[in-house]
Amino acid sequence: MNDHEFVDAFEACAIAGADFHHADHVRLAWIYLREHPLIEAIERFTTSLQRFARHHGVPALYHETITWAYLLLIHERMQRNVAPRDWESFKAANPDLFDRRPSILERYYAPETLNSDLARRIFILPDAAANC
Repeated sequence: MNDHEFVDAFEACAIAGADFHHADHVRLAWIYLREHPLIEAIERFTTSLQRFARHHGVPALYHETITWAYLLLIHERMQRNVAPRDWESFKAANPDLFDRRPSILERYYAPETLNSDLARRIFILPDAAANC
């Protein structure tokens, strides 16, 4: 599926929840950030992701801090480096964004912060940045 088809399928909730994995979240964020200014990309991504979670009956899975943190990390990578224009090149250049255990967010957040109800509801600034 090309980028346009992928976004359309996601926004239409045509992708099964069980088929939408972490790498798909990162890819979708990368597409939105490539096509929109940061603030607009955050708004579009979070709105679409919340709608997708509600559609699939799992609205509680949405996590504001994790979502924003990944969007900001992806955006930084795109701005800091000569950003590859294609997905596969970006993915190959940023393997740490895809590691699940340990997650890149463990460099920036204490586990109790990410596991909090507050972090799920609102974006919390990193609290473990000294570990970077």
